[in-house]
Amino acid sequence: MKEISQIIATYQRYKEQQKKIALATVVKVDGSAYRRPGARMLVSEDGELTGAISGGCLEGDALRKAQSVIFQQKSMIVTYDTTDEDDQKFGIGLGCNGIIQVLIEPIDYLDEYNPVELLKTASKDRKHKILVTVFSLLQSRAEQIGTKLLFSGGNYIGNKNNIPQNILNQILKNSSYISDIQYNKIFEYEEHFLFLESIKPPLRLLLFGAGNDTVPLAKMASLLGWELNLYDGRSSHATKERFPSANKISVGSAAEICHEIPYDENTVALLMTHNFEYEIEVLKHIKGLNLPYIGILGPKKKKLKMIERLESEGIKIQDDNIYGPSGLDLGAEGSEEIALSILSEVKAVLSRKNAGFLRDKQGPIHDA
Repeated sequence: MKEISQIIATYQRYKEQQKKIALATVVKVDGSAYRRPGARMLVSEDGELTGAISGGCLEGDALRKAQSVIFQQKSMIVTYDTTDEDDQKFGIGLGCNGIIQVLIEPIDYLDEYNPVELLKTASKDRKHKILVTVFSLLQSRAEQIGTKLLFSGGNYIGNKNNIPQNILNQILKNSSYISDIQYNKIFEYEEHFLFLESIKPPLRLLLFGAGNDTVPLAKMASLLGWELNLYDGRSSHATKERFPSANKISVGSAAEICHEIPYDENTVALLMTHNFEYEIEVLKHIKGLNLPYIGILGPKKKKLKMIERLESEGIKIQDDNIYGPSGLDLGAEGSEEIALSILSEVKAVLSRKNAGFLRDKQGPIHDA
């Protein structure tokens, strides 16, 4: 989501300057590749790049092709076959061994449903969206249909005029299924592929605690593009100067702040106040929010003591989503390493991964 936000911000700047641009999107990958479908790069007429479609090996050639798309105002599909010795110059730097399909589309600022405008709409709220892109490999030399529709809750917006009627009928017939897709999917239909991209809101981190050890954690969360809401009872600690990346800062007692906590399925919480009573009150409230992850800083006995305390008050605790001590076993020392450990665990839990060594994984790094 961070890459999308960066592309939107750059797009707005280019729009004001009326600079000609194109959008390159990875739409299909077979085999090994550094980036997966959904990776994007915005290209300006003078060669400025925002985002990335690889680790650096494809960008140079994609830039030249994007400038051709800008000049001709005609979309195209580009195939990078790094399994072919003739194309090894593109993947040799990463040791890639896959076939990457990249769709490059010219951007028309007057089109209210151009691909970047659809991304803007997808980012306006925290609702799950599905972006629909249609392309053909059999007709790779022809102008591509491209990124056209955005689905949310069974409804859609976009420009359906250039979509062949048989493909459009299939899309609309399956609109409910499309809206419920949680992960990117690619379907082949007759001579075309449909890339259905699941766009979820950025992860929202509810950080309880504004001590010195949470400062590096907040900085790392910002680098990841996560949305940070900070809560603490100390006005001297919970400040914009100390936490410039915070989306929201709330100061007050646990009882006061718990009445204004926003949450959804992409929200997690970290209890790092070093104040047992404060965190007890917070846990009383957030335990019922069905958050996928609640992390408690401190030893395991602290978590057990908190649960024991709440259950003694007649509050039943299901601790499947409570992680205490919070973090992966990285041998972390110091606030920066502890922050890395905690945020790594959050990512692993939300991705439903065991966070093992990649060298021990059987098969490709990325899931199909």
